[in-house]
Amino acid sequence: MRALVQRVSGASVTVGGSRVAAIGPGLLVLLGVAPDDDQAVADRLADKVRALRVFDDADGRMNEPLGEREVLCVSQFTLYADTTKGNRPSFTGAARPEVAEPLYERFCKRLGAQRGRFGARMAVELTGDGPVTILLDS
Repeated sequence: MRALVQRVSGASVTVGGSRVAAIGPGLLVLLGVAPDDDQAVADRLADKVRALRVFDDADGRMNEPLGEREVLCVSQFTLYADTTKGNRPSFTGAARPEVAEPLYERFCKRLGAQRGRFGARMAVELTGDGPVTILLDS
């Protein structure tokens, strides 16, 4: 699994003109699933995201974990794009939907995240905070 984690002051997802999820301060997680990922990988990565110390403490240093802040998670198979052979990305490194969707749902549930809509064309809006963007790879 790969998670591109962004600290945000707010984020939302719209599908077909309707807002399906929105958060205030917290994390936007773009999540990609590989074919060999399993439930244990999803759980470990969700726990890692929850424990990331990327929020300011009382001294203004990045030292605080997520705590009571919100999470918005968006499925993102394109995190497994391969462009080593030309300019058109290949996505063979991403899991098929029947493997990816249950792991995406498990990850979101474990993290208590709001969700985009798996497999849909989504408009994702965010207001970055920092900016702070971290790539986690299981």
